[in-house]
Amino acid sequence: MGATKTAELELARVLLVDDNPAARLTLQTLLEAGGYHVDSAASAAEAVGKLDESEYSLVLSDMEMESPFAGLKVLAHARMMQYQPATALVASCQDDTIGAGGRPDLLIEPHDVPDLLENVASLIGERAARRVQRELRLHHID
Repeated sequence: MGATKTAELELARVLLVDDNPAARLTLQTLLEAGGYHVDSAASAAEAVGKLDESEYSLVLSDMEMESPFAGLKVLAHARMMQYQPATALVASCQDDTIGAGGRPDLLIEPHDVPDLLENVASLIGERAARRVQRELRLHHID
């Protein structure tokens, strides 16, 4: 296999946003063990910068960081990106405020590793299906 074949096999890029270093490192390690390329950010501002610089298949963000709803701001920014990454909140502990007001986001809890990896794969798969449908619509509207 040449370099081109290797590039084709590259797995999805995930942006992980969490201000808790231990939680961020744990989740990053789990996702990388699951075969994903993971970039991490410790704040909403850092995440927004990474979203503007690179393309991600999935953005996972903690809800509370430098402000109570910083994670929702990260997800809102991600949804405005032209490449339209899948988005989800991730919580290292139970948080009853998630989903309050507005559209509820999928909450991924990392304490169950198989479910975590299954949810991540499902989100990335749904995003890929939406992109294919969008491409098909574009080509049929000629």
